[in-house]
Amino acid sequence: MNKITESDSHYNSLEKMSTEELLNNINKEDKTVPSIIKGSIKEISILVDIIVQKINIGGRLFYIGAGTSGRLGILDASECPPTFGVSNELVIGIIAGGDSAIRKAVEFAEDDPNLGWNDLKEFNININDVVVGIAASGTTPYVIGALQLCQKNNITTACIVCNLDSPLSLVADYPIEVIVGPEFVTGSTRMKAGTAQKLVLNMITTSSMIKLGKVLGNKMIDMQLSNTKLIDRGTKMVMKKTSYSYDKAKELLNKHGSVREVLKYING
Repeated sequence: MNKITESDSHYNSLEKMSTEELLNNINKEDKTVPSIIKGSIKEISILVDIIVQKINIGGRLFYIGAGTSGRLGILDASECPPTFGVSNELVIGIIAGGDSAIRKAVEFAEDDPNLGWNDLKEFNININDVVVGIAASGTTPYVIGALQLCQKNNITTACIVCNLDSPLSLVADYPIEVIVGPEFVTGSTRMKAGTAQKLVLNMITTSSMIKLGKVLGNKMIDMQLSNTKLIDRGTKMVMKKTSYSYDKAKELLNKHGSVREVLKYING
């Protein structure tokens, strides 16, 4: 398989570039990513609708990956509860090597094709769930093995990869292939590939949560009130929907726990 993610950079003699040259060239490459993702909107849209259907019947969304890809999945999953007020068990990120791999690389963890499925089984994975494999190369055994066994057990699979026709795409019901091309530093897929993965993950969860009713207008009415900034934001949302003063709106928000619950109380 020809891995575009491992192709030589379009740039050379990086060590001879000035700081400004380095930054301008990195920025030049980064700017190509959103337009490339645009070509995958249809595939992302289909996946979002599948995720929404599955969640509506009690399913969950799983992200599984290794290294940077695994960390990005965990990041996206961990932001769903505070942003949209959903359970910590609704969107779950899994990384090869376990939680310790979030901060430090675990040697060869990604090379075992059985570990991914074992990690999924810890969560009692079932046919109502959706499992999205994330791997820039599309060749990570940990992720491929997990999706293969998901398919054998009639569990819906998808993937986000940055190479065409990768082994991972072949075991995904809904492959998303975002071909961002060679990295500025050859093979450093935490750069453009990582950026592409992060943007696609943002699109998947944000669109899914909106379709699940977690946003009203353009506001996060179910967000967790976990700090002063979010309490202030929620208070101002209530004020905008009512004629209440800041203090009254804040009092109601603290009493009912979310903007949604305050609005339900006000509207009877």
